[in-house]
Amino acid sequence: MKTTRHPEYADASGPLAGYRVLELGSTASGPFCCRLLADFGAEVIKVEAQEGDTIRGLGQTVDGKSLYAATICRNKKIISINLRTEAGRDLLRRMIPSFDVVVENFRPGTLEKWGLDFDALAALKPGLILTRVSGYGQTGPYSARPGYGVIGEAMSGLRQLIGDPDRPPSRVAMPLTDYITGLYAALGTTMSLLHRERTGQGQSVDVSLIESAFSFMEAHVPAFEKTGVVGMRAGPRLPHSAPNTLFPTKDGSHIHIAALADAVFRRLAEAMDQPELGTDSRFAQQAGRNRNEAELEALIGEWTSRYDMQTLKEKLEAADVPATNIYTVADIFDDPHFKAREMLVATPDDDLGQVTLAGVVPKLSATPGRIRWSGHRLGQDTKEVLQSLVNLTAEEIAALEKQGIVSCDPQGAQP
Repeated sequence: MKTTRHPEYADASGPLAGYRVLELGSTASGPFCCRLLADFGAEVIKVEAQEGDTIRGLGQTVDGKSLYAATICRNKKIISINLRTEAGRDLLRRMIPSFDVVVENFRPGTLEKWGLDFDALAALKPGLILTRVSGYGQTGPYSARPGYGVIGEAMSGLRQLIGDPDRPPSRVAMPLTDYITGLYAALGTTMSLLHRERTGQGQSVDVSLIESAFSFMEAHVPAFEKTGVVGMRAGPRLPHSAPNTLFPTKDGSHIHIAALADAVFRRLAEAMDQPELGTDSRFAQQAGRNRNEAELEALIGEWTSRYDMQTLKEKLEAADVPATNIYTVADIFDDPHFKAREMLVATPDDDLGQVTLAGVVPKLSATPGRIRWSGHRLGQDTKEVLQSLVNLTAEEIAALEKQGIVSCDPQGAQP
């Protein structure tokens, strides 16, 4: 196997230790891809515009610090270069030989306009992986259109399935498709690194928001082609898997019960003290439950409405039936399982002292990921990175800053 890692900047705790990644992305999809790579040991250096990533203006802030940036920029070094200038792009070219991967999510054609397309970058660093995230992909009639995750979600067909059937399509109140796309981008990047380890060959990775969301529609593709059925919104239900929906509780809440498998439904019937439902010809098999969904849900709802949430959870857990209340983030902070699984991680923060961030996923037994620090300030690492990678002096960096080519956080990197 041909190894291409760089031990001089390896962090032995992660499987991606020894790889250096340049992030040219903004907002969510590209930065989330790089956050995943950084969690597992890659050294990620994020290039931010001098006005700052849009993400810094989204979500909640404390003392002027973006809490969204604190998590999606974690484990990264943050530098600020004006890539709209030729001098800024020349500086980037000088950095490229130090990197294994470049991740970008500009509109297609932007890198080409700047003379930073794949061929140009690969000439500077043979074996380079260029991961490109965009709304519609690098080719095709829509490729030049601007795109956000929610637009890709709408065009993918996924949005048509979200919400209640008697209301317009709804949405998940977070950038779901950006995160789906970031996952695919991280997967494509790591697969490309594996290929490079074997062959020495780099490649370009083309990931689009619309295709990433559409990939979750896979069951609907053959169904429409062979039957003409168009999937529609079903509210809290998952179609063709009854019972699998919300049911009312005595204390005014709702519990989600998922008893779609025949054996699980029989256990639910026992928990309801109505074991005969498990052998009833209307409900004994999944196909029958789907045909008689409304009648079945009425029976289950009549039972759940007799008990408060805690009692129902205890009864269903004892019967080995999957069920839960709908958690808020406050519930997550109070839940011992999330803490036991290290999914709430107290993390050092240069400005806030400490901030709790969502933990690392997945859990690897031999080479686990970890959170080393929260998101840095804009330009916090500019001086350090330019000195170490491009061998610029403090005076040269100061001159570039005066010319508006780079920006440096006045406090600089923290020890």
